[in-house]
Amino acid sequence: ANIIRIPQQFAYFEEYQRRVAQILGEAETERLVEEALGSSITLGGNDYVNNYYLLPVSVRSVQFTVPDYTEYIVSEYEKYLRQLYDLGGRRVLVTSTGPLGCAPGVKATRSRNGECTAELQRAASLFNSQLRSLINRLNGEASAQVFTFADSYSMNMGIFSNPAAYGFVDSTNACCGQGANNGVGLCTAASNVCSNRDTHLYWDNYHPFERANKIIVDQFFEGSSSIMSPLNLRQMMKFED
Repeated sequence: ANIIRIPQQFAYFEEYQRRVAQILGEAETERLVEEALGSSITLGGNDYVNNYYLLPVSVRSVQFTVPDYTEYIVSEYEKYLRQLYDLGGRRVLVTSTGPLGCAPGVKATRSRNGECTAELQRAASLFNSQLRSLINRLNGEASAQVFTFADSYSMNMGIFSNPAAYGFVDSTNACCGQGANNGVGLCTAASNVCSNRDTHLYWDNYHPFERANKIIVDQFFEGSSSIMSPLNLRQMMKFED
């Protein structure tokens, strides 16, 4: 209920620039914004999990096939990225969706054997592929490395597939929840809670623990071009050449 939607965030960003311009002038404000440390934007995951696949038959699934829905989402994403560029954004981190089919909440309702749900994994892969292509195209149009694509799908799958390598024991079940994979419903005072949260990848039905997120962020900063393209965060922020 308290989510600030993207158009409103952009409106606040415009208002910020107007106020700063009253103090510094338009030219200095433009320079300040373009040389800022950057912006981060993550969209797409909820469009699949909470809109397309939440119900056995959803409005979106009646309107669109998965490929058509993916094209629709990416086209909307493009509008936001272009608007952010027009507002002066020049160092923008764009993260892919994670492995949607592996979240405990998805497996609890859509998996028959406890494994990652193939249909949502395919949808995530299709979306991420088109998003990466969009980033490459926008950077080509700008003749600059404005947008950086972070392949958080691959980063998360690396942890999920080999949790022991990262100090986790359980990458399948949520720490807090109920039902299959502890992934049914919200985490409440009445839920089952794991005895050692440091051993679990997921806190609740959809959200990884802070320690897992830190591992991902470290890869944002140091990752190779296979997962951070065209630049990792350290390079994008010009901490090093």
